[in-house]
Amino acid sequence: MLRSRRHEQDGSAVVDFVLVMLVLVPLFLGILQVALVLHVRNTLTAAAAEGARYGATLDHTPESGAARTRSQITGTLSGRFAQHVRGGVGSVHGARTVVVTVEADVPPLGLWGPGLHLEVAGHAIQETDQR
Repeated sequence: MLRSRRHEQDGSAVVDFVLVMLVLVPLFLGILQVALVLHVRNTLTAAAAEGARYGATLDHTPESGAARTRSQITGTLSGRFAQHVRGGVGSVHGARTVVVTVEADVPPLGLWGPGLHLEVAGHAIQETDQR
């Protein structure tokens, strides 16, 4: 009697493994995709903020801040994320600021799913000559 039960369960470990993997693999890829998007977003934000600070200094322009942002993104991530970087001038509470904006598309990690469009900006108050 004991032997017949054992033969009934032969191969059930393979089926259990496949069923568990059907749930775990998409879950793992989803977590990996979120981690990738957060890494790219945080890197782009830091590069835009650094470029804005650089462009706001007395000897530089917003365009030089955008160029600095491009070089940081290219060195950290990839050149394709640095294709749409703009530098400009804005105002916050009456203070003149330098604004560096970055737009990029994060591709999907797996074979399915949409890419994500990100737009981040860095702001810095522009220095003035007080002489």
